[in-house]
Amino acid sequence: MRVLIADPISEEGIDILRSYAEVDIKTGLKPEEIISTIGDYEALVVRSQTKVSAEVIEAGKKLRVIARAGVGVDNIDVEEATRRGILVVNAPNANTISAAEHAIALMFALARHIPQANAVLKSGVWRRADFMGIEVRGKTLGIIGLGRVGSAVAKRAQGLEMKVIAHDPYITADYARNLQVELVSLERLLKESDFITIHSALTPSTKGLIGAKELALVKPTVRIINCARGGLIDEEALAKAVREKRVAGAAIDVFSTEPATKSILFEEDNIIVTPHLGASTTEAQAVAAKDVAKQVIDVFKGKPARYAVNAPPASAET
Repeated sequence: MRVLIADPISEEGIDILRSYAEVDIKTGLKPEEIISTIGDYEALVVRSQTKVSAEVIEAGKKLRVIARAGVGVDNIDVEEATRRGILVVNAPNANTISAAEHAIALMFALARHIPQANAVLKSGVWRRADFMGIEVRGKTLGIIGLGRVGSAVAKRAQGLEMKVIAHDPYITADYARNLQVELVSLERLLKESDFITIHSALTPSTKGLIGAKELALVKPTVRIINCARGGLIDEEALAKAVREKRVAGAAIDVFSTEPATKSILFEEDNIIVTPHLGASTTEAQAVAAKDVAKQVIDVFKGKPARYAVNAPPASAET
């Protein structure tokens, strides 16, 4: 069996794959290069950079499994893979803590103007008065999407003595109650929150979830964080709201187009940006790589994959 690794993954995962299959690591391939190469492989391993389009999948005549070393699979045409009988697997638990911690880190960075103060002081200017911050204690954190990452953020925010409310149409009241989180409408969350953090999947129904209409409802002191997917927020509407001081600030880790080297969000001093670092910890990458590597081998052996995206979960998961 041959495996193509198209994006950088942790060595732990590569070692597991090499124990069973022939592994080629070819990162940074252009779409046409992937299409011309993929026909020789039974498995493709990617992160978020490589786009596994219908054309790539069609060219993968031998493909049995596409593995995403991470959570989101919006860079993979899952429908086309399913149509062609190719299993798509991911590592849904690997990034949970890292993404949650990054959201909390960005919240503190917003509250205390840390990146801006760092830049000004390193330029040789001592300006304390310009960077008056706020405490997060006692503030209301609104979480949009109370899945794995959202729940982890909720627990950490409660430790910071914040009030936590959440909006998630797929979460039961009992689940939220067990987390000591109040489920509310999106409108109420937008109106009441001092900080808003988004942890929803990007789907046709959530694309543009936060746009001009939603931003018209928030407090002018609100600070917005997105460590989920770029398409969830209308970037032009957010930049305009910050520019007009209808939103106090934002911290954005993900963008509608990536890699992002230019963005309207870069133009606003009160918007902090990071280059999709939510899952970028050594721990998260090691777990993600090992999780998908084991699943690829299971598929090769005719066993059920632990985290199949386009098939029922294995019995071991129930």
